Amino acid sequence: MALSESDGQLVIIGGAEDKEGDCKILREFIRRAGGLKAQIVVMTVATEMPREVGDDYIRVFERLGVEEIQIIDTLYREDANAPRALEAIRKATGVFFTGGDQARITSILKDTEIDRLLHKRLSEGIVIAGTSAGAAMMPDMMIVEGDSQTNPRVEIVKMEPGMGFLPGVVIDQHFAERGRIGRLLSAIAQQPVTLGFGIDENTAAIVRDNELEVVGEGAVTVVDMADITYSNLSQILRDEDLALCGVKLHILPHGYRFDLGSKMPILAEDTSTVEQKSQENGQATEIPVIIG
Repeated sequence: MALSESDGQLVIIGGAEDKEGDCKILREFIRRAGGLKAQIVVMTVATEMPREVGDDYIRVFERLGVEEIQIIDTLYREDANAPRALEAIRKATGVFFTGGDQARITSILKDTEIDRLLHKRLSEGIVIAGTSAGAAMMPDMMIVEGDSQTNPRVEIVKMEPGMGFLPGVVIDQHFAERGRIGRLLSAIAQQPVTLGFGIDENTAAIVRDNELEVVGEGAVTVVDMADITYSNLSQILRDEDLALCGVKLHILPHGYRFDLGSKMPILAEDTSTVEQKSQENGQATEIPVIIG
């Protein structure tokens, strides 16, 4: 479940990132994409208002000092093979996916020339960022829609293939603000993966190699089902409640990191894992979550 392309970086934003004040997350995206020398492509495929949304990001990126910005609007699937769009991505140091509808991203871009080029460029070291819908599409299987603020049930979440930039996980956005813990648990329980990330608004999970770093004013909730002791998934109908026992949960605010290989959080003040620190203190660290 590590980043499939070893040299690139992903900036996965939970939505509603600050565009007026300090712009901490967008500033970090630009810095990692080359700073003042960054060449940015904004992908507006997810939104039905590409001009307005594109102009918003042009304004904020220009304010941060970026001079090379191009908007790529792929309204139809054939646009995903357009020479101008492909050339812009070849030259880009950073690609930013706006919010909107994640199903539009995959229906228009998946298995096209743009899709293949984005994966190639990621392997060459560019930064790919996405907010809201642009975050949801990052895994190989994405949440398309689902009920919020409810207990886990099979019926509350719909999954479809994503873009596969970060395979082997499930991602949900607007997480704390919309009470989406139930649908993230439901999604992970029904997929052949054990790890999920719930990203709050104005918060980003930045992934490079095998490590995730949290940036922003909220938190990233990490759900780890690798060692669950019980699930009734095989016994229930679609509208019946899921029971999940022994789920491990980590809440990681700004500055904390997570090792995707060992599945261990890394403390903000040093490089020790939470598990190592707790062993030194003689304390247990696993937080069982029992839902049913």
